[in-house]
Amino acid sequence: MRVLILGGTSEANRLAAEVAAAGLDAAYSYAGRTQVPVNQPLPTRIGGFGGADGLADFIRRERFTHVVDATHPFATEISQNALTACVATATPLVALERKPWIKTADDRWIDVDDIAAAVAALPKTRSNIFLAIGRQHVAPFAAMPQHAYTLRFIDAAGGPLPLPDADLIVSRGPFTLSGELELMRSRRIEWVVARNSGGEGARAKIDAARALRLPVVMIRPPQFPERLRAESAAEVMQWLSHPACLGA
Repeated sequence: MRVLILGGTSEANRLAAEVAAAGLDAAYSYAGRTQVPVNQPLPTRIGGFGGADGLADFIRRERFTHVVDATHPFATEISQNALTACVATATPLVALERKPWIKTADDRWIDVDDIAAAVAALPKTRSNIFLAIGRQHVAPFAAMPQHAYTLRFIDAAGGPLPLPDADLIVSRGPFTLSGELELMRSRRIEWVVARNSGGEGARAKIDAARALRLPVVMIRPPQFPERLRAESAAEVMQWLSHPACLGA
């Protein structure tokens, strides 16, 4: 057995620790978007594969027998490439998926399907916006230049931000409810824009918005073709031992 973990999430990190502790032959792959990735207890590579064909070649060349897609829920390109590559190479694949957050009666969510719809959902009058969506999706909000944006990235921006009125916080989660409440109060946040990525590491901002009765423009998670799924590192470890234990 030789396992390839497509990672970059806290769930992937926990899985890597369990795989290493079990003494399995495995490697961990980062997409390369984070400047200072978390160190892993497994051999690690950083960077893309060159599409689905490149990933398939990599799987064959390195003789991987199993692939775990533990990437971010919104990393649609690598997830689709993994599915295509594993079909092409007849390699078993499991997706380590987070459960999406569920709206409660106290939440003020505006559910949208994509970034363009999130931009359109913001108010026309100037507001203080907490834009918690990652650096790759900030530029479209330049269509709403009247707002004051608070951004939070894992790394420094590395260049000018595409928004005329934006303040960047460089910080790595997980974040706490008390910390998110302080951030939103001190910056007088009036709206939050977030992706429904699920999990616990980024949930605090959603809980804080609920406590402060703030509207949240919530981008729905993308839908993928049918594939095997696991919801925890323990389930993935069980699958590696007994591949028939999980369903689609």
